[in-house]
Amino acid sequence: MDITEEINRLRVEKRAVILAHNYQLPEIQDIADFVGDSLELSRKAATTDAKIIVFCGVHFMAETAKILSPMKTVLLPDLRSGCPLAYTITFEDVKKLRLENPKAAFVCYINTSADVKAECDICCTSSNAVDVVNSVSAETVVFLPDRNLGNYVSKHTARKMIIWNGFCPTHENLKREDVVELKKIYPAAKFVAHPECTSDVLELADKIASTSGIIKYVKTESSQSFIIGTETAIIHRLKKENPDKNFIPASRKMFCPNMKYNNIESLYEALANEQPEIDVPEKIREKAFLTIDRMLKIGKKD
Repeated sequence: MDITEEINRLRVEKRAVILAHNYQLPEIQDIADFVGDSLELSRKAATTDAKIIVFCGVHFMAETAKILSPMKTVLLPDLRSGCPLAYTITFEDVKKLRLENPKAAFVCYINTSADVKAECDICCTSSNAVDVVNSVSAETVVFLPDRNLGNYVSKHTARKMIIWNGFCPTHENLKREDVVELKKIYPAAKFVAHPECTSDVLELADKIASTSGIIKYVKTESSQSFIIGTETAIIHRLKKENPDKNFIPASRKMFCPNMKYNNIESLYEALANEQPEIDVPEKIREKAFLTIDRMLKIGKKD
């Protein structure tokens, strides 16, 4: 059996759309209908006439797709694909914070579970977090769960910030000395970093951007070499779209094993069996949808 041919046959037969996050294996990116960041992919899937969404990413991403497309079947090829950052906070934690900060606005990063989103006021992405925080009327903002993104936002707002102490292990694997050393080796290279990196790393960045922002930046920037400060799998897409440019991983340790549980075999099995299916209880989905929808209405959406 040619597994690629079978996947292509099944996606037509079952009216399925295959989504791949920028951190997925190259083989998954190459077979996907759309490659991008989590919210961008969920919004694209919602506009298609597909009956089935196969989300090759992590659990919260598949949940987000279900929140935006409740009538579609959403599949996650491997249920082990969870997000350590999202797991740092639960809806019980948010309820406790609510009691402690009754007048605060609660802003949650897209990298959270559906039930956490349902307990918050508004969602944000790494590209629009500053705009979202500045859009709320409350003087105090509880920002969760990423401490590095929260610290970055706090430098660009007058709001008082209470920041949850969660973090992405992959992005915290990048150390300042790694970047300093690479800048010596590649002095002409631009260093672009994801805001989930630590503040001492971000201080060295020529550009701080989300995964979508990184992709846009390297396309338009005249430099021929880039040090990439995010999960290494994004370099596959960067090389495909910019074959004349050079991309250097800021650290080989910026590797997310959870993202790599999805592979071509588990993608095929998910399509063939229409499992594992991701569902979100309707009461939670409705509240989480409002949290995302409020974000989409303020302007920046990627």
